[in-house]
Amino acid sequence: MKKQTTTRESAINMQLANPNAAGIDVGDTIHAVAVPEGRDTLPVRSFGTMTCDLEAIAAWLLECGVDTVAMESTGVYWRPLFNLLTQHGLEVYLVNAKQVKNVSGRKNDEDDARWIQKLHSCGLLRSSYLPDDQQEALRTLVRHRRTLTQDRGRCVLRMQKALELMNVKVHTLLRDITGKSGLAIIEAILSGERTAENFLTCVHFKVKADRATILKSLQGNWRAEQLYLLEDCYMSYKYLTERIALCDVAIERQLEHYYREIRPEAAPECEAVSAKRANRNKPSFNTCSYLKKVLGVDVMAIYGISDIAALEILSETGTDMSKWETAKHFASWLNLCPNNKISGGKLISSTLMKKKPNPASQAFRNAANAVQRSDNWLGDYFRRMKAKGGNKYATVATANKIATIYYKMVSCQQEFSPVELTAYQKKYKQAKIIYLERRLFELKMEAA
Repeated sequence: MKKQTTTRESAINMQLANPNAAGIDVGDTIHAVAVPEGRDTLPVRSFGTMTCDLEAIAAWLLECGVDTVAMESTGVYWRPLFNLLTQHGLEVYLVNAKQVKNVSGRKNDEDDARWIQKLHSCGLLRSSYLPDDQQEALRTLVRHRRTLTQDRGRCVLRMQKALELMNVKVHTLLRDITGKSGLAIIEAILSGERTAENFLTCVHFKVKADRATILKSLQGNWRAEQLYLLEDCYMSYKYLTERIALCDVAIERQLEHYYREIRPEAAPECEAVSAKRANRNKPSFNTCSYLKKVLGVDVMAIYGISDIAALEILSETGTDMSKWETAKHFASWLNLCPNNKISGGKLISSTLMKKKPNPASQAFRNAANAVQRSDNWLGDYFRRMKAKGGNKYATVATANKIATIYYKMVSCQQEFSPVELTAYQKKYKQAKIIYLERRLFELKMEAA
């Protein structure tokens, strides 16, 4: 009995990993802060969320001898407090909510803060990935540009719907109603033109439809409410196009700052982009040139990776791949590998984790979908995985391959050296022969 008591006491009195740790439960109007016992008469306090309250939190933590703080990543409410505590020299852990889930039935702000402090003091919490200042600025601008592009796409769909409701079949003549001919027709409609023959001057001579088809397609049932919607969406489209152009200027400026911080001895000399762009959503500057200089390698050489995808991946992951120990850790962070659950030595589940999609992960998935019909080894791998487990299975597996290639290229500064399709297929067949021979040998041994 005495031996058991001694063992229990030694377990209780074991040294903590972070003895000067604090925990904060972040909220919209109240932040609950917990410090170690004995540092203050009230080890758990509640503060407001104004700037003066955040300054009071930092002053109290320093007064209590705290040097590391853990907080839950609640919405965007953590950002002002995180920035202020970092400025005061405190080490701040931003923790996933799954890691700090409290016992059911004990849910309140003070208990949550105390629970986070206890977990952090025992060293049981891991900080989430956080970008540096330059990458944070680039990520914010790229995400904003993606939002503007999506909003502009919705305006195009609404314009097309308004034309369709007036039975103006512009989309049957033109592949893109936001091209030169499409916008000219819309502007003519909004200026009051209603005669089909007068629309012929708006149609470019390269349009394949004949004169009779064009005249029939542009005869519509003009309704006042649909004309108003068409004008409103057209003005929104023009406004968003201007904002995207300004956002491109801000992104290019940020890429220059990013490059100067990485390589201060050199300045980026980038070629001007061609005025004619195949994709209207592409940035107005030479993205490829900037990405090659910032990353040090040409990641656009990877099958399926476009310059827009590479820009989004750079803004989300940065240039320092050492934040992930291996390519497998990188793929796990991107949620491009199965979440294996093992119980009793058996695999009971291997599905993907259900969490908010990462823009970088989505870029790798889009790249995987882009290569599924291509005549290269990645396309062959996609089709083989699709036959094995379906389209979603193949997308994730191929995206994992592409992410691994990206990680090794950026971390090792090696250019992409693709394998020939015939050599890849030959290697796969040889491996399959070896597997089948081994399986045949095992079956013979079982039958003997």
